[in-house]
Amino acid sequence: MPKENLVIIPTYNEIENIEAIIRKVMHLDERFDVLIIDDGSPDGTALKVKEIQEEYPNELHLIERSGKLGLGTAYIHGFKWAIEQGYEFIYEMDADFSHNPEDLIRLYKACKIDGFDVAVGSRYIKGVNVVNWPMGRVLMSYFAGVYVRFITGMKIMDPTAGFICYRREVLKTIPLDKIVFVGYAFQIEMKFNAFLYKFTITEVPIIFTDRTKGVSKMSTKIFREAVFGVVMMKIWSWFKSFKR
Repeated sequence: MPKENLVIIPTYNEIENIEAIIRKVMHLDERFDVLIIDDGSPDGTALKVKEIQEEYPNELHLIERSGKLGLGTAYIHGFKWAIEQGYEFIYEMDADFSHNPEDLIRLYKACKIDGFDVAVGSRYIKGVNVVNWPMGRVLMSYFAGVYVRFITGMKIMDPTAGFICYRREVLKTIPLDKIVFVGYAFQIEMKFNAFLYKFTITEVPIIFTDRTKGVSKMSTKIFREAVFGVVMMKIWSWFKSFKR
């Protein structure tokens, strides 16, 4: 069977969510394989994944890393693995159900059927669709998008989104070893690269629901990286070639 869809889920201490999120993805109408990249979770997340692998030996994969090495490096590792394995559509998704696994099918159709190179699960393309966030965080996230659009020239309403489908060709074209940022700026940097390489990007409206189990990894440090990182990205783009 052709390897079409791979969902990459980075984890750190997600024992309360990991089994449910895997089973939800496995029971979707379309086939989505899953790659868990665990950064040495002391709560036994990786052990639980290994147990579930006995049921899904060909669909569920696990990469264990030693220690918290950052969201961006986890995805880069996963992207390279997905390319080596021959997957056509590669997805980013959180483990905590803030992204509804059923929306994977909508992202898939946006790329597979509608022909886009990148499909972004967007919280802001149709108003503000965020549940369980304090108003301060909603405003910070929304106006971060305004700021990113102003600096970069991208038209994406939710440039910090972390629920995404990339066509294989996008990840083969972007120089993954030169991606600099590891937090939320990583999400912006990836989209900015896709934009500069003139790949087609669409936004699919989703409802983002903040986690109800486990501990959030968000911090003001991560947002500061995004704010200052955007300016650096723009400056660097003036000195690079983006031909494909």
